[in-house]
Amino acid sequence: MLPTSRRGENAWMTLEQRGAPPAELLSADIYDSWMRCISFGLDTLRPPSPEFVSPAMLRQEQQRCSLVRGLALAEMHTLHQQIAGSNFMIAFANVDGLLLDIISDSSFSDASNAASIRPGTVWTERICGTNGLGTAAHLKRAIVVHGRDHFFSRYNNLTCVAAPIFAPDGELTGILDASSDCMSRQAHTQALVAMAATQIENGLFREHHCGNILIAFHNRGEYLHTLSAGLLAVDNEGRILAANRAAGILLHGLPASPGRRFADLFRTKFSTFVDEGRRKERQRLEDEVGSQFIATIQNTRQFSMVRGGSAPQPPPPMEIATQFVSADPAIAGIVRRVESAATRKMPILIRGETGTGKEQLARHAHAASRRSGEFVAVNCAALPESLIEAELFGYAEGAFTGARKGGSAGFFKEADGGTLFLDEIGDMPVALQAVLLRFLDDWTVRPVGGAKRQVDVLLVSATNANLDASIAKGRFRSDLLFRLNTLEVTLPPLHERSDFADISRHLMRKIDPSADFTESAIDRLAELEWDGNIRELRNVLSRLSLGAPGGLIDEAAVDGVVGHSCKERQPREGSSNHRLRNDLHEIQRAQVLTVFAETGKNISKTARRLGVSRNTIYRTLRDRQG
Repeated sequence: MLPTSRRGENAWMTLEQRGAPPAELLSADIYDSWMRCISFGLDTLRPPSPEFVSPAMLRQEQQRCSLVRGLALAEMHTLHQQIAGSNFMIAFANVDGLLLDIISDSSFSDASNAASIRPGTVWTERICGTNGLGTAAHLKRAIVVHGRDHFFSRYNNLTCVAAPIFAPDGELTGILDASSDCMSRQAHTQALVAMAATQIENGLFREHHCGNILIAFHNRGEYLHTLSAGLLAVDNEGRILAANRAAGILLHGLPASPGRRFADLFRTKFSTFVDEGRRKERQRLEDEVGSQFIATIQNTRQFSMVRGGSAPQPPPPMEIATQFVSADPAIAGIVRRVESAATRKMPILIRGETGTGKEQLARHAHAASRRSGEFVAVNCAALPESLIEAELFGYAEGAFTGARKGGSAGFFKEADGGTLFLDEIGDMPVALQAVLLRFLDDWTVRPVGGAKRQVDVLLVSATNANLDASIAKGRFRSDLLFRLNTLEVTLPPLHERSDFADISRHLMRKIDPSADFTESAIDRLAELEWDGNIRELRNVLSRLSLGAPGGLIDEAAVDGVVGHSCKERQPREGSSNHRLRNDLHEIQRAQVLTVFAETGKNISKTARRLGVSRNTIYRTLRDRQG
């Protein structure tokens, strides 16, 4: 049997000579895709130019897909950490093949034709031929397009592993893709991409049915919180609203379709199940054919006791004094999970870049927990290594040279009954990590030179470090990470959030309640890079408030303040997009100049047609003159 690369090469030669692909040299999916490409009139030797949408249209589609995009970005970051260093790019596209986001290794080679792989490009088969994103979108199932399986030779050095993402109603809602050079691991990548797609689907399921009764179940209890768990959403009367794919597999064909009833599936009475679920975290379920499951109601706090055989309406939402802006649906999901974990005193780990709001989210967790004690914040990176144990756990008077008179209670004791926030947890010395791990076993502090005592603390940790890399280098204990991240969430960078306007206005209300922005001013601010995330935005808004106290801040005011101090949004250093920024700028400038000429050099009409501000047109024209 010919090697895959040789078969692909022979298939190409046959296609060029006969005008049709040889079915015996291609998999059925690739053969069918090539036939579709031929029916579209595509020529393997003359690929069309890549198609891309305007920046305004890209932003509009990113906002329209904000929920699935937010969940996808979180999984993309995780995937990138898992396969980084292997010349990979992770991509997310909408159902029409429009590429919305990419995360790539700096090693993603120029030979991969990265110029056409950037947000805003369209990756349907009709335009790009056989490819991971476009072919998966057509098939609505996962596919691997390896090397010469691609219809156009410009992509022959790539292997693309793509998986569809389905909404709770079963409709296609996006495509996840991992592309790499052909030498990278395919089977490993297939499994990771499939798991990431399932994680996104389950996230969508939970978000869509957050107001319903959500049941997780599995034959084995240890799998109850894994991707293989079945999820059922039911209403207050026990009617099935939706089931995820895992539920269908576990129930072996039992009627779990919308409209059927809980009693059609299980022998336990629904009202008894819900009532029992309020008292126990887990309970047993037996389906109608006798299969045994361990089940849990994942949102029992939303429902009061069952009366009259049906689950009642959820209580009013909890009012929390600490505000954390979460108009972005993905962020709203993070906040809900943090609130739920905080009320159950689960250790929480918050990841994210500097300035993304990790401490603010920790304070929100403290408020949601309704704990009566204090919120105590500790920056692990700022404590001297020789004193960090004494500062955290306290010490008795005279315990060591320099110990203050009367000793010190320590941060853990100060936070007793409240919340201890350990910021920059990745900078904690390895020796102290063992002490912290021992504390998490019995929640007992052992002051230096003093008697041990138990404390009641909600522990929230945060880091902007790559703890997985630190573990690999022996700088962080894996067993400690497992204890700290009972719930782990990642706050995305500011430029990936869809609620930029809400954040800006929220911050400005705190800085100057009488000030506000025009929409063009918000659009201009959103164009900036914000390497320092929300912290940098707060500083810029403070400067803006000085120039317009009690007034309306317009785009000109923003330009006057940011000037050259803030960078325009651009791809991150080291990404394939970073190398192409100048090319992209030229394409956008050419588009502006073309429309400018078509409108008779009317700036207002040009701006309206392109969906950008007039100042953007002015800047483009100035660039041309410069």
